[in-house]
Amino acid sequence: MLFKTLTVLILLSISMFSRLSYGAPYTLSPHGYAIDYIQGEGDVKGLKLAYQYHAPALQSLIENTHIYLESSINIWEYGADNSHQTNVVLAMSPVFQHLISSVRGIPLYFEAGIGISLVNDTHFAGKNVSTHYQFEDRLGFIADFGKTKAAVRYLHYSNAGFKRPNPGLDFISLSFSRRF
Repeated sequence: MLFKTLTVLILLSISMFSRLSYGAPYTLSPHGYAIDYIQGEGDVKGLKLAYQYHAPALQSLIENTHIYLESSINIWEYGADNSHQTNVVLAMSPVFQHLISSVRGIPLYFEAGIGISLVNDTHFAGKNVSTHYQFEDRLGFIADFGKTKAAVRYLHYSNAGFKRPNPGLDFISLSFSRRF
């Protein structure tokens, strides 16, 4: 119940205090944030709060590609309200967004990244992921509205086979991000 209440409050805050910046003149800050709603296998739900650093020096490395660094905290829940597990994950990842198209003037990007994460509980949602250290892999599609972006992503956490068992954890996320 607490998770649902926090999710609703955060989403309402975003809608009340942010506006899409599409078509407006602005200067992008290298700093930003993201809020993701995460749905995992079975009954796993989560929230991801991230800080993003869009280093100006990285933007000209690859043509039509935007690069940023993200650090995040994830809170995952599994099970019924009166009997559930909670897991906290810290993650850091470099992320590459490559321009693939534009629809009605809105740039669309394909995103990929591989980073590291620290999982609080190695036994979660009926799985034993063996190690607290996991890789965070991501693939996604992003619509860029200027200061504001919307994304859908596939996230995978695993230890890359360094220790068995290694079942991994898979998620789909809906994300809202904004530059300061």
